[in-house]
Amino acid sequence: MAENRKPRELEERLMTERPKQWAPAELLPEPDKQPGYKYRWVRVSTLNQADPRNLSAKLREHWEPVSVEEQPKFRLLADPASRYKDNIEIGGLLLCKTPEELVEQRNAYFAKQTVAQMEAVDNTLMRQSDARMPLFRESKSTSSFGKGI
Repeated sequence: MAENRKPRELEERLMTERPKQWAPAELLPEPDKQPGYKYRWVRVSTLNQADPRNLSAKLREHWEPVSVEEQPKFRLLADPASRYKDNIEIGGLLLCKTPEELVEQRNAYFAKQTVAQMEAVDNTLMRQSDARMPLFRESKSTSSFGKGI
């Protein structure tokens, strides 16, 4: 019986490809990532009203606009009436990038802010606690199943 079998390497298996399914187009296409950079779409206008305040804030946070030369696949998608001719603007959003180190520092800063605010809220709440009727009572409970002796 063993001599009738072919080695597994000699067997041919036909690879069947799944049929492609339709999906709606992305509103904002994903850029080709450069190592060491994070990308973000920054608002430059809302309902055709310029928003220089938001763009100025992002530029001060070290976000820099991405040029069309860096992402050539966006050449046809970019808004031809844009004020940012050499950059990529789609629907009032400008594609920007920044080094990953700055994003990590920003995330750490806001995580620290969040912890400080939570501690302040907890301290304010606990200050109002009364020993006769505590807001929180630290207790441990156990549960057992079966005939535990």
